[in-house]
Amino acid sequence: MAFGRVPREFIDDLLVRADVVEVINARVPLKKKGREYTACCPFHNEKTPSFTVSPSKQFYHCFGCGVHGSALSFLMEYEHLDFIEAIESLADSLGIPVPREQSGKGPSQAQLQRAKNLFTLLEDANKYYQLQLKSAPNAIEYLNNRELSQKIIQRFNIGYAPVGWDNILKTFSNSYSEQQLIDSGLVIQKEENNKKYDRYRDRIMFPIRNRKGQVVGFGGRVLGDEKPKYINSPETTVFHKGSELYGFYEARLNTQKLDRIIVVEGYMDVIALAQFGVSYAVATLGTATTSDHLKQLFRAVPEVIFCFDGDRAGREAAWRALENAIPMTQDGKEIRFLFLPDGEDPDTQIRKIGKDAFEAAYDQATSLTAYFIEKLNERFNITSDEGKARFLGEASKHLKNMPDTLIKDQLLARLAKLTNVGIKTLSRRDLINNEKRSEPSLSFSRLSNREVRQTPIRYAVSLLLSDPTLVKYIDNFEQIALSELPGSDLLTTLIETIQESPQINAAALLERWRNTEFEAPLIHLMKWQPETDDEDVLRCELQDCLRQIRKRANEIKIEEMIHKARTTGLNDQETEEYAFLLRNRD
Repeated sequence: MAFGRVPREFIDDLLVRADVVEVINARVPLKKKGREYTACCPFHNEKTPSFTVSPSKQFYHCFGCGVHGSALSFLMEYEHLDFIEAIESLADSLGIPVPREQSGKGPSQAQLQRAKNLFTLLEDANKYYQLQLKSAPNAIEYLNNRELSQKIIQRFNIGYAPVGWDNILKTFSNSYSEQQLIDSGLVIQKEENNKKYDRYRDRIMFPIRNRKGQVVGFGGRVLGDEKPKYINSPETTVFHKGSELYGFYEARLNTQKLDRIIVVEGYMDVIALAQFGVSYAVATLGTATTSDHLKQLFRAVPEVIFCFDGDRAGREAAWRALENAIPMTQDGKEIRFLFLPDGEDPDTQIRKIGKDAFEAAYDQATSLTAYFIEKLNERFNITSDEGKARFLGEASKHLKNMPDTLIKDQLLARLAKLTNVGIKTLSRRDLINNEKRSEPSLSFSRLSNREVRQTPIRYAVSLLLSDPTLVKYIDNFEQIALSELPGSDLLTTLIETIQESPQINAAALLERWRNTEFEAPLIHLMKWQPETDDEDVLRCELQDCLRQIRKRANEIKIEEMIHKARTTGLNDQETEEYAFLLRNRD
């Protein structure tokens, strides 16, 4: 809902005050089992309970069908409410008024005016950033090095946020209030000291437009290789990442006959393709493709092609897109996957081979059903009866989410032919639903403990989710951010969020990252919980994780410096740093 959003702080507080056990038990009777509660899942048919609720995390999960979430998620699923309706329902049960929302009657005139003011502010900021670009030789040099034409820079309104902490604050202080600047996402306010500063500094700016062409947010890219490379606007009353697609407005505006859309991974991919005449590319904004994205795309075109790098990360992204696309399949609409050669992205590939060859490659794009079978074939050996059973079991988990269409019938026929299992057998309800017949392990810790302990970063994230107050034992975590170890971005973001909102709980943390790249790993790690509640034990575990992370980061840095010493040599400062790292190696 564009105007129905409520303040993030209110949602955090609501999830802290609500009890997920009470919310669910009022609708589905729960039984106490150890530190958790269980029931037969209300979202699929089963005889043995596999639905588990954790009061410590305020989180539920079904080991049978995979549903999971907070009290808000449960209300959305169980009572078929949208996000705002679920907030209203939960707040009403606690006797709390919902700010900035009228009960089910849509936005008030005051809310509409506030949104209108935000649109005006964001457009003014867009013009400001474009003006700043004209007098920023370093930013112009960056765009020239990326070989962007002046015409394409103007089409996408690319701009530049200058160096400095308060340019936006000073420029717009006479026209807009500080609260409006904060609400727009252009300015950040620290909760602990109310300090305010510009979100974007020394970055190339990409305005994000909604379907009407209104600027709703920005993406900012550093000129070098610093981290984070990109920063997107936060969720606001006018900007929701799970609903917006970068370049969608421009694609509709600049494509004479829009009959297909290609989904790529980044701003520069969209812009480079447009410069070479492929004007129908869009990108998601740091999230996997959502059902809202697909609804928009299918309303506009009959064919969607996901274009990813051919490496492992690209294929994993393609599988996530496929999983989200399966419930959206419909006859007359086509989803395909195009993988580029290793080391290439859409930007580099189209510059290398040109528009005609790039578009000709669409003929080699893999259909959704073919890619589905291909990926499962990689995982399971169907030459054995056991492998075949696992193959079909995994397939059935996804098939139950697929609407009854000709596409599904064709997929079932292909599965039957591949496995030599009769189509009638495959079509049986118990196989498609893949209902578990043995009692699942109901303890979060028994399920995921081994997986979580694979890396110190994953274990540290899990500990913080189990008890966010452990963050008080963490200091100097910036070293983790600079380490670039896998998962370090999730851990540091989690630490920062908890430090900014000390009262937040695990359920509220999960809601913070709904429909973002962090949602899936957080959900996975939420399923685990430690075997003890003893704070001293948990503190020791967390601090041990941090020691291991820092040790590994130091080892990587030492390896890099050894390599540099052997090749180009170290300067005096690097030599001193190298000696320091060696002294503190253990």
